Amino acid sequence: MSPAAGLARLQRASGTCRSSRKLSLFVAALTVLLSGQHAFAAGPLPQGGRFVGGSGSIAQNGTNLNITQTGSRGIIEWDSFSIGRRATVSINNGTGATLNRVTGNDFSTILGTLSGTGSVYLVNPHGVLIGRNGVVSTGGRFVASTLDIPNDTFLNPPAIGGSVYAGSSTANVINLGKLISSGGDVFLISANKVKNAGTIDAPNGNAELAVGHQVRLMDGTYQQVFVDVGSGGTIMNTGSVQAAIINLQAADGNIFALAGHSGALRATGTATRAGHVWLVANTETATSVINTGNVDARRAQISARNADGSGGAVDMSGKEVEVGGADVQAKTWNITTGDFIADAPTARTLSASLSHGASINVDANGADGQRGATGKGDIAIEASVRWHGATSLTLDAAHSLTIAPNATVANHGAGSLILNADSSGFDNGGSVTNLGTINWSRSTGIVTALYDMNGSYTPGTLRSNPSWRAAPFSGLVTQITAYQLINYLADLSAVNNNLAGNYAMGNRAIDFLNPVNFGGIGTAATPFTGQFDGMGHGGISGLNISGSADTGLFSVIGKTGVVRNFDLSQSSATSSAGPVGLLAGTNYGLIVRIGAFGSVQSTGDTSSVAGGIVGENRGRVEQSFAGVSVTGAGTVGGLAGTNDGCIDQSIALGSVTGGAQATLGGLVGVNNGRINQSMSEEIVGGGVNGGAVVGGIVGSNAGVIRESYSQSTLMPDPGATTGGIAGINSGSIAPDVFWNSESSGATAGVGSGTPVADASGLTNAQLLDRASFGPTWDFSATGTWVMSSNGPALRWLAGR
Repeated sequence: MSPAAGLARLQRASGTCRSSRKLSLFVAALTVLLSGQHAFAAGPLPQGGRFVGGSGSIAQNGTNLNITQTGSRGIIEWDSFSIGRRATVSINNGTGATLNRVTGNDFSTILGTLSGTGSVYLVNPHGVLIGRNGVVSTGGRFVASTLDIPNDTFLNPPAIGGSVYAGSSTANVINLGKLISSGGDVFLISANKVKNAGTIDAPNGNAELAVGHQVRLMDGTYQQVFVDVGSGGTIMNTGSVQAAIINLQAADGNIFALAGHSGALRATGTATRAGHVWLVANTETATSVINTGNVDARRAQISARNADGSGGAVDMSGKEVEVGGADVQAKTWNITTGDFIADAPTARTLSASLSHGASINVDANGADGQRGATGKGDIAIEASVRWHGATSLTLDAAHSLTIAPNATVANHGAGSLILNADSSGFDNGGSVTNLGTINWSRSTGIVTALYDMNGSYTPGTLRSNPSWRAAPFSGLVTQITAYQLINYLADLSAVNNNLAGNYAMGNRAIDFLNPVNFGGIGTAATPFTGQFDGMGHGGISGLNISGSADTGLFSVIGKTGVVRNFDLSQSSATSSAGPVGLLAGTNYGLIVRIGAFGSVQSTGDTSSVAGGIVGENRGRVEQSFAGVSVTGAGTVGGLAGTNDGCIDQSIALGSVTGGAQATLGGLVGVNNGRINQSMSEEIVGGGVNGGAVVGGIVGSNAGVIRESYSQSTLMPDPGATTGGIAGINSGSIAPDVFWNSESSGATAGVGSGTPVADASGLTNAQLLDRASFGPTWDFSATGTWVMSSNGPALRWLAGR
């Protein structure tokens, strides 16, 4: 029977072509399903079933077909597999799985009820249609696929890599009815088209729709379907999907997530599965994401929640992603596309989602992020985006970003905005051009603009909040800040061309596998007075820095200079005369959240100064970490050689070695300033002929030390002046400063000068007891300190 004859017969059986809207929908679905196919027959029950893998029985009782499977997995081949409107197929397979493969020429139509105690797989290369009154209910998985799976693979699923479904069928999988999995997942798979216009309910599992010539099905509690080979197919959802995780994946095809009368995608999560929705129409390679398909979510209703009620995540990826008119509610909404244009409908959608609690990340990667095979990777904000609350909007453009005239981006609350040009870090001239207004006058959040050194920045109209204050330890100077991007060594050197500029590291670390020589940034006469923010993008590694004056990555940081948020690792700094540190020779400004790893050496005489992060600190060092091997003949400290400023919540963990007359400190060599809430776990040694001064925290203290402690191991030569806290003390050491009296090797907290109480020395056991540190140390859930297996640790570092 031809497709046309089959449709005519259906119409005659119902009276007229105009009999009902239901019939029209059903006929339309059949028309789509039968496109390109040769025959159609919809018997009341499956026909010609026989076990070809595993064993069991098949028994018919009127309009009921009962299948009982022996064993955990079975395969039944059928001449046809359709279920009439009042017919029922029941599969009793325990908690196992049954594969039903159709070998005949008819597509499968489920108008009645298909149930399984375990998992049910239906594979038919001629197509699968679940009718408007059709119901599929399983205790485990339900899989409907036009792609086939080898018998051996089904009976013995691979432990790694998942099971591969493949085929060249052009048939479709369509659901107009109800698919219910009480304890498992629902998967609809085709190479041509998958459509859901009914309901899918998998409250404890995944609901995933995929099109491709080769699809991989995994096990687990995360995304389980992956398209290995695309087909340019289409996924359409106009129905309702509710599951812990939802994934619509079309690789190089198209996805239409359109809200019907009650259509929605709702990912609810479980105790073991985070609520997550994917709409993916791209191809992933080993090096990049290629935008090859389209996602149309202009009328989609999508929500992603976790089991505890907190927000989940929504991911949309494709060559073109259209979201104007969508209702997306989640904690995080990620959009990856070639170019992104926020027209009026799109801007309204973004505004609503942001105000409802979704932080939005847009990545316009131009297909490969470099050459822009399907676009340049540009973002254009053509209409106003305004929202309330603390959510963030991040716009990453592989090339450039523009805010149009008369467009306003504004937040009322504590939200943040990131405008990132040249986000892939290719030095492609990416620019940020604001021809409209950025209004943060009613926000306590921040605005960050990032642009390529070869590009430009047009600020436009900027309105900041006069009451804004930087958060503690953020190092921020202004609420709205534009930075030039540092991606390569040449960019780093170019900072010397404008020492008052603002700079930020690009989206990746600058890593030199073979160490390179670097002359440093700024001098004593012309210090660095701008801002340098690593943005948490790894750091810089493999630099050899040498000099005869102030020596470090920054020779001198001036009073208004700020350096923050990156690691300087596998690097060395050497000076023959001036102060030397891995980050800076001398600091008058602010250093915050810096990690330093490598070696520092002063080859000068006893007047020389060397420190792990900074040689001489006359400004502030906050929440920084040094794991550096530091050597010198004069004043040597694990974090700073000398401190005339303030060191707060910082730690040194490495080694300090000095000569015969050296002053050595685990954290600071000589302290004339303030040290607060800091610690040292250095190995401190040297002082040939016993003339050295050695201290666990400082060698010599004339300043103030409070709420700090030393786990340093002291290994001086005999005759050195040694103290568990300070070798020499003429300043103030508070009663809440402690040292390890067992492992340090020191017999007193202070070797010479004003002593500290014996109670300041703690044993290994006492160091593990919070009560040993008195009332000033805060170990609460939001306190400065946490207790680790080795003793107190700084909270910010423990979560680093």
